[in-house]
Amino acid sequence: MSNPNILTTDDQIRELLAETKRIAVLGIKPESHSAQPAFYVPKYMSDAGYEIIPVPVYYPEVTEILGQPVYRDLAKVPGEIDLLNIFRKSSDLTKHTFDILAKKPKAVWFQLGITNDEVAERLADAGIKVVQDLCLMVEHRALAGSAG
Repeated sequence: MSNPNILTTDDQIRELLAETKRIAVLGIKPESHSAQPAFYVPKYMSDAGYEIIPVPVYYPEVTEILGQPVYRDLAKVPGEIDLLNIFRKSSDLTKHTFDILAKKPKAVWFQLGITNDEVAERLADAGIKVVQDLCLMVEHRALAGSAG
């Protein structure tokens, strides 16, 4: 895989985190699921000073998460998305590809355990940076924490 938009090194990831301010979280879970990564990872990033935009896939009754209004659709999120953090099964990524390409976040991050090379390549070819199979919280702790 020689696509320069597929990020694999610490330096690439550190730079991505440094450029990131707004993180939309696809598949975020509400506070009632606080023991699950799809809640505590975005909460950690929020506590670290990032703006979190919740885009849950389920939980129709939930209107806000982490004090932010919930969006049901990536296309409805106002403004630029620096990073789209994804908590979905690898097999579910394909059905989100069109929405992601339409919204064109600067980068997309597949959480730990999530890999889909086909989707990653399509996003990378469209000029979107992609990180696969890593935990945003763990990487932020390891890389961004050491910078300051």
